[in-house]
Amino acid sequence: MPAKNVTVNRAALGHRVSYALRHPQRVPRYLVRATRDAWLRYRWPDHISYYRAVMRSDTRADPEAAVGSASHDRWLALGAMQFDYLLDHGLRPEHRMLEIGCGNLRAGWRFIRHLEPGHYYGIDISPDILAAAQDTMVRMELQNKLPTLAPVHDLTLRFLPDAHFDVVHAHSVFSHSPLHVIEECLANVGRVLAPGGWFDFTFDRTEGEEHQVLREDFYYRTETLIGLAGKHGLAARFMADWEELPHGQSKIRVTHGPDGAATDGPGPAPERAQTARSASR
Repeated sequence: MPAKNVTVNRAALGHRVSYALRHPQRVPRYLVRATRDAWLRYRWPDHISYYRAVMRSDTRADPEAAVGSASHDRWLALGAMQFDYLLDHGLRPEHRMLEIGCGNLRAGWRFIRHLEPGHYYGIDISPDILAAAQDTMVRMELQNKLPTLAPVHDLTLRFLPDAHFDVVHAHSVFSHSPLHVIEECLANVGRVLAPGGWFDFTFDRTEGEEHQVLREDFYYRTETLIGLAGKHGLAARFMADWEELPHGQSKIRVTHGPDGAATDGPGPAPERAQTARSASR
């Protein structure tokens, strides 16, 4: 299923008025959120600090909703979708994985269970959502897997070792990030990425004018992000097979390499992938 509404500009006045007329019941909630976000932006003008405050507020209300899941069933489904996709693309138990924006482990608990002990490293700008991630670990009985969960102030990744991670993953992170934050990550992720490894990230795609809504949702053209990766010596390509899944974002894969020919990595045989997927559910 392709990403939806890739030409609409959600920041345009005409779109907002039309949306309000079609969904009048959502207007009060939108106004409450817009007022809250304006206050948070006033108090924390830096984007990372601002979004950390947003996550603090949202997590206190509902950790699963804070990571973009309207229900527990949807939280489970989105996590399974991310896990299955990486499994089909070659994620193996011996791989070392870094998840940027791990949230409350919507997908992370599946990664942790699949990987060897100590091979999962999750980071997030929100200490509050990481506390919820610990609750998920306890609920899923993953203590013996020894994952690392670390709060960060930025995406420089400066405290992580060189060439360490076979797989780096960021779901619904760049969709909430201005371009300078994305560039900070792309400028540094190549250093921690192991030879032959890959970095998958999702983003809200537009084929029209790039824009943002409430400084929370950012819409980018594919060529903008691929070009930004290339600026920092990384190969990047649009992952068309991700578009076939039921979600609203697009995906790009980044690897080392000068020619842009990213590889999917060494994947298991289909029957092995299916067995591992079933065992991880």
